Amino acid sequence: MTKTLRQYDAAVKSAKDIFMKKMYDYGTAWRILRTSSITDQVFIKAQRIRSIEEKGTQKVGDDINGDFIGIYNYAVIALIQLHMKDDLRTEIPGDEVEKLFDMQANEARTLMQDKNHDYGEAWREMRISSLTDLILMKLMRIKQIEEHKGQTLISEGIDANYYDVMNYAIFALIRLTEQVKHTSESEKS
Repeated sequence: MTKTLRQYDAAVKSAKDIFMKKMYDYGTAWRILRTSSITDQVFIKAQRIRSIEEKGTQKVGDDINGDFIGIYNYAVIALIQLHMKDDLRTEIPGDEVEKLFDMQANEARTLMQDKNHDYGEAWREMRISSLTDLILMKLMRIKQIEEHKGQTLISEGIDANYYDVMNYAIFALIRLTEQVKHTSESEKS
């Protein structure tokens, strides 16, 4: 688990670094977005990854690592929006946003640790394409719950699904990093 926590924390640190730099450039313009719009933005990124996986090629140079980071960061934004639903401010100071980011990231990390305990890190044996599909499935669930105005009869809510999306994105980033490392080690041999 120590290796996983190290890899997980490194991937989250990379995502947070991009998040904070974009916040510096754009402020908290995302505060104008409804949660459903954020869900659609995450869906677009996940669908792009799936399309590239299925076609085996891409025409736009952005790598899928950036899309998985975007998925993670937009999921954080969605959770912040859910947390701040009664707060009408569109501009939030950077230090406050950083605390909110960390709060959501820590919730996802704790959930990851709990699930890894129970599932035995099964995600390490999964294909990245399966992680992509799980993200898309969670997004479809979120969209359905949004259509029901957040109400569920028996299922987890929007927030639980977004925490899973965050963790699947981080797992994909870890797996992609391991693939690159493995490939470069193979080329050296």
